[in-house]
Amino acid sequence: MDIETFRDHCLDKKGVTEEFPFDSDTLVFKVMGKMFALTSLTFTPFRVNLKMEESLVPEYREKYADVEPGYHMNKRLWNSVYMDSGAISGKDLRWMIDHSYDQVVKGLTNKLKKELELL
Repeated sequence: MDIETFRDHCLDKKGVTEEFPFDSDTLVFKVMGKMFALTSLTFTPFRVNLKMEESLVPEYREKYADVEPGYHMNKRLWNSVYMDSGAISGKDLRWMIDHSYDQVVKGLTNKLKKELELL
């Protein structure tokens, strides 16, 4: 998956914004103001940090060599996923992005969940 396909997939989700809160290189995707994906625009190879349910983290790191502990993130909950090597199917990459989004949505306050539903 290339960066444009990744970006389009993220932006197709309800309540998502893209920002550069850290620097001009780190693209961050948020749902209702909470981060669910981030990537560097210049780092190669292309990788994305995605949140994952803690119980699934070891399984995905064992299953895919292209899934590593999240760079500069909480290693229990975040993975760095190499997106463009072809080692992980597009279907699985989309699932990981969707799962990260869903994990963050689950943690939103009830007020933010209601606002998201209304969008």
